Amino acid sequence: MTFPRIDLLRSPADATELILLAHGGQEASLAPTGDWRAPILRMWPFASVAISAARGSAVGLMRYRYQGWNGAEAHASTDLRAVLDRLPARITRVLLIGHSMGGRAVVAVSNHPLVDRTLALAPWLPAGEPLVKPQGPVVMAHGTADRVTSPALTAAYAKRLRKAGTPVALIAVDGSDHTMLGRSADWNALVRDFVQGTAGALTTDADHLDQLPRSGRAEAPLHGVLEIAKSRLRRRVVGQF
Repeated sequence: MTFPRIDLLRSPADATELILLAHGGQEASLAPTGDWRAPILRMWPFASVAISAARGSAVGLMRYRYQGWNGAEAHASTDLRAVLDRLPARITRVLLIGHSMGGRAVVAVSNHPLVDRTLALAPWLPAGEPLVKPQGPVVMAHGTADRVTSPALTAAYAKRLRKAGTPVALIAVDGSDHTMLGRSADWNALVRDFVQGTAGALTTDADHLDQLPRSGRAEAPLHGVLEIAKSRLRRRVVGQF
């Protein structure tokens, strides 16, 4: 039987903080996840950013049992909560970063007692998604050209969180699609700022919306693809939780 796990890309022996990245997937699939699927590959540059931005922290990639969310089974969030529950006692704080299905998963488990703050990138948050009470602030960012998951539904969920008293930063990424390959430097900067605790304006103002600043460089999606290849070839898994 396959169990959910965390593949660690850095794991200092004295680390008390874990930065955990959760990749995207599909609405329904019981197929196993794989090392070379596009959703998990997309997270490798963000892991590299986290490693550079928080040198004393452990950094890991979430590995679900299945590629799909799978309806009421909610396998991605179930697996994510399971690995949080069994972390070593020395890990006392977790920063969650999730994309697409992974964005849905990190929001769903943001009420876990170890979670310090949560970043949802182009999250899949269907209408009627259950509202949680996060342990800490939440940052949500969505490309305006995303046609896979809905920026409007992300904004609606952010509004619900804010009305319930959770500080949320809601950030629009002008012209970016679901892959986040265009404007990759700007997405990387957002991840860096989140890790360092400076991403967006955290507020309970229901309708507040920030724009992700542009780096000034015009980047084609190919730049993002090459960045993924560089990160994947440069780094390796050093352990597991």
